[in-house]
Amino acid sequence: QVQLVESGGGLVQAGDSLRLSCAASGGSFSRYNMAWFRQAPGKERESVAAITKIGWTYYVDSVKGRFTLSRDNVKNTVYLQMDSLKDEDTAVYYCAASSRLSGSWRSRDEYDYWGQGTQVTVSS
Repeated sequence: QVQLVESGGGLVQAGDSLRLSCAASGGSFSRYNMAWFRQAPGKERESVAAITKIGWTYYVDSVKGRFTLSRDNVKNTVYLQMDSLKDEDTAVYYCAASSRLSGSWRSRDEYDYWGQGTQVTVSS
């Protein structure tokens, strides 16, 4: 029922920053757990970060300390602030929503809704 639209991707140099946004519509945003996944060329989609309905955040080790996930329940938007970007961060980044998590937040099967993705390219 919820629609997700990502924005904010682009081409940057290593060490630069980007902020991705995911705007939700058509549902009650505050009742969803939200997450970011990414998919590099030739690779499977992998988890990046998640934020629960009540604001708990989780990150994979490779982005911990560099990425910050937040949500604004008034604007129905989740943000991914990405600092100190590396070339291995290059991927299409997807926003996802889950009404409830029954297993690991890192599992794609936990999420019911997905955005179209936004491209992030980091060059040296």
